[in-house]
Amino acid sequence: MTLDTLLIFLGLFAVWNAAVFYIYAFDKMAARGGIRRVREDTLLLLAIAGGGIGAFACQRLMRHKTRKPPFTVLLPLMAALHLVLVLLIALFPDTALAAAHSVALFLRSLA
Repeated sequence: MTLDTLLIFLGLFAVWNAAVFYIYAFDKMAARGGIRRVREDTLLLLAIAGGGIGAFACQRLMRHKTRKPPFTVLLPLMAALHLVLVLLIALFPDTALAAAHSVALFLRSLA
């Protein structure tokens, strides 16, 4: 994996987490203002789909979804998992690419 590809991946990851942070912040403001909210399953899906760091950061900074059981467990877990995955990809890009290729081949064989 080239340095350009790695930087693009990290940039997209940062933009995605910023978008998730914004959506969680919007939901917090909607809760305060009494307007239409973002569904909880959507918020959880955004965190699971790579936005764990942004979701966890918004939870801590804005005190949003701090008492709901799925969020109290899942957001720190997803943030830690995503952080580890990004560090592994940044430190060992060729190994991560080979592992992703192996997983893709395995999933293709299941279909």
